[in-house]
Amino acid sequence: MADARTTASTEAPQQGTAFPPFDYTTFPSQIFWLTVTFAFLFVVLWRMAGPRIKGVITSRRGAINSDIDAAQKARGEAESALAAYQTALQAARKRAQAMAEENRQKLNAEIASAKATADGEAAAAMARARERIVVTQEQARSHVAKAAEDAAIAIVARLTGETVSSADAAAAVGES
Repeated sequence: MADARTTASTEAPQQGTAFPPFDYTTFPSQIFWLTVTFAFLFVVLWRMAGPRIKGVITSRRGAINSDIDAAQKARGEAESALAAYQTALQAARKRAQAMAEENRQKLNAEIASAKATADGEAAAAMARARERIVVTQEQARSHVAKAAEDAAIAIVARLTGETVSSADAAAAVGES
């Protein structure tokens, strides 16, 4: 006996109808439900999602605008701080230049004073040296005169054998 289960087939029965979405006899109902669904989704999006999206866009636009305003304000503050810094820097440079000029003048005055003191000390040292030279020259002249007197006495004693007094020798040397 043949089992009814084994003779059954798994294939779909062949019918003469087309795929339902492509069946032109169902087009009017498909278009109706498409219009109803589209209208429902449009109303839902327009009434619920639209205001939410608009609110988010508005809040983001407001946040962006407030951030731009804050950035412009910060930029203005930075520019004013930079201008104040530049002004303070220029004032500091002027003070530094004035202090440098003042120090330069003080140093030049100190140098001139030291030079004048050194010139005075050098002039005093030269005057003392001239005095010593004059004293030394006078001593040398007296020594030369004494040596000439002694030489004259010795020459006369040797040549003539006579002894000449120191006064006579001094007179003879002083004449020449």
